[in-house]
Amino acid sequence: MEQNPVIQIDQLSKVYTVNEREAGLIAAMRSLVKRKTRDVNAVDAISFTVGEGEIVGFLGPNGAGKTTTLKMLSGLLHPTGGSASVLGYRPWERNRDYLRRMTLVMGQRNQLLWDIPVIDTFELNRAVYRIPEAQYRLAVDELTELLELAPLLQKPTRNLSLGERMKCEIAAALLHRPSVLFLDEPTIGLDVTMQRRIRRFITEYNQHTGATVLLTSHYMADVEALCKRVIVIHHGKMLYDGELTGLADRFAPFKTVEVKLQNGLDGRPLAQYGELMAQTEGRVTLRIPKDDTASVTGRLLAELDVADLTVQDPPIEDVIEHVFSQSPSPLDDPDPQQAQSG
Repeated sequence: MEQNPVIQIDQLSKVYTVNEREAGLIAAMRSLVKRKTRDVNAVDAISFTVGEGEIVGFLGPNGAGKTTTLKMLSGLLHPTGGSASVLGYRPWERNRDYLRRMTLVMGQRNQLLWDIPVIDTFELNRAVYRIPEAQYRLAVDELTELLELAPLLQKPTRNLSLGERMKCEIAAALLHRPSVLFLDEPTIGLDVTMQRRIRRFITEYNQHTGATVLLTSHYMADVEALCKRVIVIHHGKMLYDGELTGLADRFAPFKTVEVKLQNGLDGRPLAQYGELMAQTEGRVTLRIPKDDTASVTGRLLAELDVADLTVQDPPIEDVIEHVFSQSPSPLDDPDPQQAQSG
């Protein structure tokens, strides 16, 4: 059954006008009289839809346009062109009903007040979103249990570790039970254990509430654990929209072949069959061009005493790296607030 579209984007664009000048005093004085500018297409006419309850990965290198897109969808930025609808609202109109139904979590930004206990920030959010007392208490209890927040609520934010703060940031953003989540690097800088906890929580929240999630992350473990579908953006343009498993079919020019030999390697020059990636006693891993897979595996089986042979797609991390290496270098992001984001 087709899912109801929650996020609809059609030719959405964002162009920044940035100042340019050469280094030096003369150039600085000249710029006071006549400034030189250029336009940067941070987001260049992208279109996609996200259905109800989907968790979609939104991937790209730094400066690709990911955070700019999320800021437009959350109402923080006005687009230069195109249109967008989230839950039937135009995000940049900042309708109060819309703001009560969505949230934006940015891993590199604080919303918790630094010098007061976490629970006091929660109370402030309750007032801002006008959450009824009973609903607020229930939300705090549920989030405290799911994210193991009990020891943290009475601590000032400045006394929390990065992982503890991130858990509290996510809880604060979900007190009003949003039905759309824009998550921008929610696990950035966290250790592996904390990343797993955050991923598990996002999955549970999605299953419990049916919320729609658009997620950016540079950690492919986040994407592989949470997202069946990914959207890849680079240089402000859409490169791919489809199943995560189909990304390798679309972009990877090679396959990984692992061969186990009956009687070991015996000094055989296996590199003649492909790029040698790893080699141990009696086992070798080769990387070969995708179009040569059939012929090379045929040669291996015919010419060697093969005990086992496995053909696999390359790791998703390698595929993503290849996609971006084949594209022009990312533009510098003209938004000074997202210099480290996408």
